[in-house]
Amino acid sequence: MLISFGKKIITPPVGTKVAGYGTDDVSVAKLDELYLSALCLDDGSRRVLIISYDLLGLDEKYIKRLRRQVAEILGASEAAVIISCTHTHSGPNSRTLERCPEILEKEYLEELLGWTAAAVRELLDKPFLDTEVYFYSQNCDQNVNRRYIGPENSCSFLPHRRDMERIADGICDKELGGLCFFDKTSHKPVYVIGNYAAHPLAGHCPGIGGHRISADYPGAFREYIEAEVGAGCMFISGAAGDMAPRGHETGVAAIRRVGQALAQAAIDSMVLARRDANSFKLKNESLQCGIRKVTVKVRPGHALQPDYTGRSTVDLEMQLVSLGDICLVGVPGELLAELGLEIKWHSPFRKTFILYCSTGYFNYLCHGNALVSGGYEGNQQALESRTGLKLVNAAVEEAYELRARAFPDQPDYPDSARSELVSLKNTMS
Repeated sequence: MLISFGKKIITPPVGTKVAGYGTDDVSVAKLDELYLSALCLDDGSRRVLIISYDLLGLDEKYIKRLRRQVAEILGASEAAVIISCTHTHSGPNSRTLERCPEILEKEYLEELLGWTAAAVRELLDKPFLDTEVYFYSQNCDQNVNRRYIGPENSCSFLPHRRDMERIADGICDKELGGLCFFDKTSHKPVYVIGNYAAHPLAGHCPGIGGHRISADYPGAFREYIEAEVGAGCMFISGAAGDMAPRGHETGVAAIRRVGQALAQAAIDSMVLARRDANSFKLKNESLQCGIRKVTVKVRPGHALQPDYTGRSTVDLEMQLVSLGDICLVGVPGELLAELGLEIKWHSPFRKTFILYCSTGYFNYLCHGNALVSGGYEGNQQALESRTGLKLVNAAVEEAYELRARAFPDQPDYPDSARSELVSLKNTMS
């Protein structure tokens, strides 16, 4: 696999309002830089570009503009350009809120379009590296489900009931997944992607911490990888809609503890993957991509952003990119972890990773019962109760389409998985 990568600072000036909590929180300091991280993959017949932004989210119209301009530079289809936002709560107001659309930093977003185009052109002008691709996966206990559901099926929102966190037992996606690219000549790691589900609000504490520009723990993850491994690094948030980092909202120490713990696990996984190349090295590096639209109704009594005023239905996009037997699934907002796990469980790929706030920003996207139990996320969802189910089905159907193209002789699941099951059965008998 040929790759080229780069990053660019996208930090707004101190004095910019920070997103994620109040609408008038003016930043008074900068803890660290915000970045866009970009990686171009070339399998010899197709190019794909992945971009991760240290932003809370982006409106659908800006994502489509970004995809279109990058696709033109890349000379590829828009489906070959997949975007994600880490969802840091300590960046600028980069997405619209239906209750206060005037907070959107429009001038900043226009600059972001230019920064992105420049970053992509720069990485395409560099020599591409010939690499071997390894995947990894490891459970990391750095998150908690912030929705506590009582026996009567009603939700308590843990950020408002911190005393209940010790009994939190909700479903969590604790998988730290990712990809590592090793130079074919030097065999050194040159690029690392990490994927994990937890709201980046570890450092958003009362006072200074809530008025400080920061990439939060994804920035600490990248910094540790870059310093210790010497490789480029991208962090992609998973389905973090109801996932909070442990020790959330407590400041810099929480940022470093969560980010470095995940980074150390990623390095450990790289070591293990290299020692078992037969299991973790991708043999098929085919790139495939696709976008599947899902039409859903607006939930009665709820409103979307002004761009959708008067609409009774909206079209959401599920965008998928596969690299061999690894699939990336871009979702249009804040998907709850349960739905992300459903996609992973039903996926025909060996590993599937969710890209948060990828194709638009439509607030929280819940499973149907979250609307029954209520709580912050369920009450915020503006789309019909079947939205989550429709998104899962669309993602899985598109995943099977991509797998059939990448593995025409194994369209449903890997032959190696079948043979391993047979071997295990024979051993047990």
